[in-house]
Amino acid sequence: MAAALLAGRMADAVEIPMVASAGLGPSGLPVPEEVVGVMAARGIDLRGHRSTTLTRPMVEAADLVVGMSLRHVQEAVLLEPSAWKRTFRLKELVQRGEFVGPRLPGQGLAGWVRAAQGDRTRAALAHRSPADDVADPYGGPPEGYEVTAAELEDLTGRLATLLLPAR
Repeated sequence: MAAALLAGRMADAVEIPMVASAGLGPSGLPVPEEVVGVMAARGIDLRGHRSTTLTRPMVEAADLVVGMSLRHVQEAVLLEPSAWKRTFRLKELVQRGEFVGPRLPGQGLAGWVRAAQGDRTRAALAHRSPADDVADPYGGPPEGYEVTAAELEDLTGRLATLLLPAR
């Protein structure tokens, strides 16, 4: 959901970044029907999407890795330790990004990510607070999918505003 929402928000950008989705589960699984429904209500068709397992080459190649939970960040950093400084939880990245402000004209993504990284240390990998994660609605009631989709819609909109270079 997050990748589709973010890609949609950034589709009209001058520099269109590649947005991809990968997770910790097995590859090739279809999107749950609940996700298809909440995303269709937002004009996004995910019926053809299949899951992809996160791999080291994906993490190595990414300019920015965004996870929904601490576990996602931990797993990405375990796959590629050098990715630590460009790997964040979505809520954390939005919060840090709003503190440093949106990308400036001429500022590359790497420079903005370094600014967002700030004084953050690896100790953050041991800090667990459910409030810092986006709740995974999988296996829960249908209304949980809508709650998560609405939260992701807000967070990805805010992130897109921060990532797109000012004109």
